[in-house]
Amino acid sequence: MQTLHVSTNRRYLTTADGKPCFLIGDTAWELFHRLTRDEACLYLDTRAEQGFNLIQAVILAEFDGLTVPNAESTCPLFQNKDGTYDPTALNEDYFAHVDFVVEQAQKRGLYIGLLPTWGDKWNRMWGVGPEIFTPDNAYTYGCLIGERYSRFDNIVWVLGGDRPLTEERHFAVIDAMAAGLADGDGGKFPMTLHPSGASSSSAYVHDREWLDFNMMQSGHGRPSPYCFDMLLADYARTPVKPAMDGEPCYEDHPINFDAANSYYDAYDVRLAAYRNLFCGACGNTYGHHSIWSFRREDERSSYFPNAWQTALHRPGAENIRIFARFLAEHPWYNMTPIPDLVIDNPHNAAFTAAAVTENTVYLYLPAGVGVRLDMTKLPFTPAALSLFSPQDGVYDSGAVNLSEDGLLTLPGRAAGRYMDAVVLLSR
Repeated sequence: MQTLHVSTNRRYLTTADGKPCFLIGDTAWELFHRLTRDEACLYLDTRAEQGFNLIQAVILAEFDGLTVPNAESTCPLFQNKDGTYDPTALNEDYFAHVDFVVEQAQKRGLYIGLLPTWGDKWNRMWGVGPEIFTPDNAYTYGCLIGERYSRFDNIVWVLGGDRPLTEERHFAVIDAMAAGLADGDGGKFPMTLHPSGASSSSAYVHDREWLDFNMMQSGHGRPSPYCFDMLLADYARTPVKPAMDGEPCYEDHPINFDAANSYYDAYDVRLAAYRNLFCGACGNTYGHHSIWSFRREDERSSYFPNAWQTALHRPGAENIRIFARFLAEHPWYNMTPIPDLVIDNPHNAAFTAAAVTENTVYLYLPAGVGVRLDMTKLPFTPAALSLFSPQDGVYDSGAVNLSEDGLLTLPGRAAGRYMDAVVLLSR
């Protein structure tokens, strides 16, 4: 594998030889903590086969990650004489397990979005904690793991861990850890920050030199900011930096964290993926509620309705396979968002995301309902029209009409939830 770098136009990531790389992620936060080596290999094999290329996982995990041993019966840190956990005293047995998983991911062509710690270890706004980081030990810890993983090529550093930066000490810890990582790996790997829900790293550290690209968490709540509004806002920021959605709503996650509201499904997964793509994202992360937590059969509940092995093949994950193929078939790295292409485009569940390349205009219609285009926004007069189905990956060249006054319709096609479609208008 080749290391990742920011492109010359600052809009996406590339491999070391300059090839554009769209990050297709999965949140596997508890990967190092909950899975055995054999289970980790099964998980990685499956995600690689489905078209994923980024696995987001945490070294100091959320679920009592300091005190509860991992599946190999080891904890990550040793304690000081006073009983506090010392981020500078690494347990070699635990980190050997992390090394193994990172190496297995690299063998399968998978990048690891590696979080040094979950956020409750530096901001216990909620969660188990305890808070163990100061600027001094955060820098040392960053140096230690930065140097340790510099021998690999498949690392993307992800700071933060689902917590906001609300005090000066939070910024001091994150900045120190970032400096330690950079000194440890010699600046080899790009960095971002995973924020709390309904926010972006840009709200906290966009101006930091260590932040190579923004990551947002459009999240699992309603009402909350729409991913397309968040992505477009990051796309417009200066200095220009790539941006991605590192945590949209998870498949089979209770809506608003309450199973009584039902669950997000494959349709919600597609909404986030294609809207983020056409709003200028450098990546998009899928997530499943029972995968990030790696729930076992005897841990199923209304809140975690699946065992993780079953969840690997849920419809949303299989739709990511189609999404990856779509990316391979189209020059996504040349896309520019045109959010004002659709006249009276509502900024709600019916929003149509649109982007343009030199030869094609792309529109994501969330319910397959026709729209009216501002023809003055088109850089060319379309000569060919076609429709792509995100549900099954089928193209149809006879399913779209575009009138001279800009009315775009999908004749004979049913509309509504689950009938989302991508329309391609080509030269």
